[in-house]
Order: sequence, then C-alpha cells, then structure tokens
Amino acid sequence: MENNHQIDTTKQEKRVRFVVLFTLFVIIAEVLVGLMSQSMALLADSIHMGSHVLVIGLNWVAYIVVRHLQTKKSTTYDAQKILNLSGFTSGLLLFGTAILIVTEAFERMGELDTHLSNYSYAVGVVLASLIANVICVLVMREKDEKGDYNSRAVYFHLVSDVLTKIGTLGGLVFAYYWDIMWMDAGIAIVSAVIAMNWSRNLLWETGRLLTRRAE
Repeated sequence: MENNHQIDTTKQEKRVRFVVLFTLFVIIAEVLVGLMSQSMALLADSIHMGSHVLVIGLNWVAYIVVRHLQTKKSTTYDAQKILNLSGFTSGLLLFGTAILIVTEAFERMGELDTHLSNYSYAVGVVLASLIANVICVLVMREKDEKGDYNSRAVYFHLVSDVLTKIGTLGGLVFAYYWDIMWMDAGIAIVSAVIAMNWSRNLLWETGRLLTRRAE
C-alpha cells in the first residue's frame, strides 16, 4: 500500500465522482423498470446499487476532506486514516443493506404466483446497467497497481457489481422462459451474500489499519 502523500488523491476523487453520478442515472432506470416488471432481482439490484452510491459517495466525501486538508496543509489529521475510516463506515452500511435484501427476497419467495412482465425492458435495463458497471470498473482500474485503500475498495466493489448483474440476467431468464420465480429471488439472495462477503473483508482490512498502533 502506498503512503497517502505519494498518491494523487485528486485523480482518485475525480474517478469516484464520475462513478457516483454515472451510477445514479442507472439506478433511476432500474427502479422504474423493476416496478413495471415485478422483478425482485432487478429491484434488489437497484437497492444494491443504491447502497453502492451511498458507500462510494462516502469515499468521495473522504477525498474531498483530504483535499481540503492538503490545501490548508493541515498536520492535525492523518489523511490516510480518514480514507480508511470512510472504508470502514462503507462496510457497515453495505452489510446492513445486504440484510434488508435477503429479508425482502425471502418474502418474495412466498409469492410464487406472480408472473414476470415487461421482460424485454427488464433485460434491456440490466444489460445497460452491466455496461455501466464495466465502464465504472475501467475508470477505477489502476494498471500500475498504485492507489490508496479507499480507491481499491471502490474498484473491488464495482467488480462484485459486474458479477451481480450477470446473476440478475440469469434470474430473469429462468423467470421468463421456465416461470421459475424463486430463482429470481434466489439471485437476489446471492447478490446480497456477495455484498456481505465484500463488506466483511472491508471491515476486517480497514479495522485492522485503524486499530494498528502508530509506529
């Protein structure tokens, strides 16, 4: 891990800002089509992405704070700890959101008489969302393996989103062609498990850094 003073945090801030604003547009589309198609996987994905905007938004705020401190040349606060703290807080919020998704998905499994509608629109939005995630991943990717822990957390978070989108498409296919609605909710649960695993790793890593004794 690079020290904070060796990293261009302004560059990272611009990347994260793009990801937040770009993702917001995708979320709006997913919510609207998810309600129309009655797809739990699509709605769960929009909730998942909403949590990502909140999570990555915190990462963005952390960069803004660090930039402000660097501009003032303040030595009162440790900029790296600020970035690590934002990552830890993001992990807590993401874990809580994942629990909500699991709860909603299990409730959905009790409504197997519901049929999927507006399938083509749902698939179209998920594909668009997948493309959007891939774009964000490419924006955040560090070819030279440099970057602070905050930016790397955003990157791996987005990679998990790409996997989630692929799973969402699978849920829509099973629901439409074979009318297996529980698969749709099952994919939502898998998405939540991925989020839980990511948040657990994030909490462990950032927690270890925050509690490490100063040298």
